Amino acid sequence: MAVDELQAIIQRCQIMEEADFKGEDFNLFQVAGQKCLEDGYAAQLLEVIQNEKNKVIIKNMGWNLISPLVRCIFMYKQEDDKREHCLRILDQLAQLCNPKELFLGLLEQIEQTSGEQVCQTVMLLLQPLQTVLLKLQNKKAYSVGLSLAMIMNQLTPLPVPYTKQQIQEDKLGLCQCCNAVVDFAKPFVNEVVKNMEKSSEYNDMELKEELIKFCMKSLKYPLLTAQLEQLEGIEEHPFRHFATEIIDILWNIRELIPLVFVPHKGKSPPWEDQEFADMEQKNSADSLACLSYLMFAQHFGVECFPVVFSPSYLLLCNMTHIEVLLKRTEESVLAKGLDLFESCLLRMEDYSLLHHYLEFRVFINVPQDLVKIMTLCPMEHMRKKSLNILQLFIDKFDTEGKYTLFRCLLKTSNHAGVEGYIIKNIKDQIHLALTKEYDNIWFTGHHLISLLDLVLSLPEGAETDLLQNSDRIMASLNLLRYLVIKDCESDNQTGVWTTLGKIKQNFLKPLRVGLNMSKAHYEAEIKNKKENRKEAHSSKPVCSVTVSGEKMPAMTTGMQLQVLHSALFTFDLIESVLARVEELMEGKTKAVMDENS
Repeated sequence: MAVDELQAIIQRCQIMEEADFKGEDFNLFQVAGQKCLEDGYAAQLLEVIQNEKNKVIIKNMGWNLISPLVRCIFMYKQEDDKREHCLRILDQLAQLCNPKELFLGLLEQIEQTSGEQVCQTVMLLLQPLQTVLLKLQNKKAYSVGLSLAMIMNQLTPLPVPYTKQQIQEDKLGLCQCCNAVVDFAKPFVNEVVKNMEKSSEYNDMELKEELIKFCMKSLKYPLLTAQLEQLEGIEEHPFRHFATEIIDILWNIRELIPLVFVPHKGKSPPWEDQEFADMEQKNSADSLACLSYLMFAQHFGVECFPVVFSPSYLLLCNMTHIEVLLKRTEESVLAKGLDLFESCLLRMEDYSLLHHYLEFRVFINVPQDLVKIMTLCPMEHMRKKSLNILQLFIDKFDTEGKYTLFRCLLKTSNHAGVEGYIIKNIKDQIHLALTKEYDNIWFTGHHLISLLDLVLSLPEGAETDLLQNSDRIMASLNLLRYLVIKDCESDNQTGVWTTLGKIKQNFLKPLRVGLNMSKAHYEAEIKNKKENRKEAHSSKPVCSVTVSGEKMPAMTTGMQLQVLHSALFTFDLIESVLARVEELMEGKTKAVMDENS
């Protein structure tokens, strides 16, 4: 019988000195104890462990029971008395075993767990692990750091619940586990705080550094990808609670403000291997970006925040974090970047952002990232939000800043729709310049002429793909039409009349040639399709056709004709606006000549 075997080993060891215990004794104790657990004699094993006479034996050998004990706890149902006995054994081992040996045994058990049992195992062992760590005298900070790192490494592969239903179900127990880990860390946070209060020159930085590492890892996972918006029907959002606890830890150990405003605080010590160094830097950047999102978009820890910084300075501090988030492709991370950017911009007055900020490379990179989201992101709501934020960003700059930003985006966007949108913004700024009383040198005169050189041009002259560039071309023609109507040749505030010959040569003339070529090509294509239609059934799929430089999938002749007619309609639209612009130019020029004569 398993209990008899265990009693025999215990009686033999009771008469031995602690120093005389041998490897064989440890093995026999482990095997007998494991057999007791597996055969359902947990109550009898508990009595053995609680017996004062066995204190020395349990101190030295008890940690060997951790692995079979954990297996048995998961094997029994919640209401089973045997499970309760196993839990009490675990608690007794935490109190009686050699802290160093038990610490290693508990960590080994956490390291070996995987899959669906990770969170259950971690939550089961957190309390005994905390008890053991509080007993350690030597290398306490190192052991706390190792424990937190091991736990976070085991949790990281698990998927983060994102939808309301997933959060409520918490299938793998991640939400519950994360908050349990924070509770596990609190005694060590309190220890750091207590020591800092005792001395203003607190020098024992090891434990504090381990806690900072834990907070940084928590910001990267799960908070970076977690859904942190307040959800209806969830009274206490587990990840919002977790985020609050992480912010509180950083504030209590006096690291919150330094991490937000001094990015190098989050950097790791140098690595010999550059690959590791780059990985650490990226992880740190992700964590700090998430921290800024929590502070400035979700307003966690806002009560701790000093109200002394200008909105422009806060935007400057956050632009690097915004860039980090916008370069990611996951919806949850991308959304955080857009929310953080929007939150920073909404704090600012229009025209309050000085053009000097564009000297910071990040102020050029971020709008370019927005353009990529606007044009490439598969999620429509993200594309729309990016467009709204780009407009918000434009609105905040002073006039020179707007001018510089427009030039940059026209040169770098490589997207006709975006270029058309920027040209519409340029038209709005010209309108303000012409209708306001104060002088605006950036959207009139020689500065505007320089900008119009970029706007009123065709990338490849008469051979430009007009269909592909139709958004830009229509915006350019509308701008030119506005200038001709609004700015009299006698006033010439914009300078457009002095550069009319150049505009005709570089833009209007090649556009007219290009239109004639394109219309002729598409009309011939339509004629060809109609002739072929007589020879083949209209519903039968035929070879693909190339439109706007892209090969279209196989379509029926009828579908192809519809696309070709749509292209012709676009050309007619461009031609009508072009004709109106030419008519206005001729009319105004003739009127001036009549006045002079």
